[in-house]
Amino acid sequence: MPSTRDRILDALQDVLLEEGPAGATLDVVAHRGGVSKGGLLYHFRSKDDLFEGLLGRLDAGAAAAEAATPGDPGGAARWFLDGSQSADGPEERTMLAALRLLGTYPPARARMASYLDGWAAGLHRAVDDPVLSRLVQLVGDGLFLHALLGAGDPDLDGQVVADVLRRVGGTRR
Repeated sequence: MPSTRDRILDALQDVLLEEGPAGATLDVVAHRGGVSKGGLLYHFRSKDDLFEGLLGRLDAGAAAAEAATPGDPGGAARWFLDGSQSADGPEERTMLAALRLLGTYPPARARMASYLDGWAAGLHRAVDDPVLSRLVQLVGDGLFLHALLGAGDPDLDGQVVADVLRRVGGTRR
């Protein structure tokens, strides 16, 4: 059973995804989260605190990704690219909801950039060629965008991934 705080953040995500930031009032989020407005305010003192809670989920996801990244270049690249080809998990929903904040909550832009960099930190540590490491990151970002849109050519994407992994396999630490 999710904690009250998590239920509130889940409700915020749903409202942001369905209605955008304008619809994410404290009253609406409290109702959707199954708590009173006072219960919401116990956990989050303001709308900005709610947004920070959502962005904190991204921080936790980036830290977990960094810790889970294999230490060898090929394993790190494969792990990163494999994880980039799905867009239907809870962390992806959090990221999509946070993207809705970009135009209305100024700290969101830097926090989203930090999330993307944090997710790739383990990759950058494992692949000692910064250009190659960045190439893997950008290919992964593109694969993720295509997964979100349900677009792309799986066969061609597989060839791109295989080529990138071949290139990474040639690096030495």
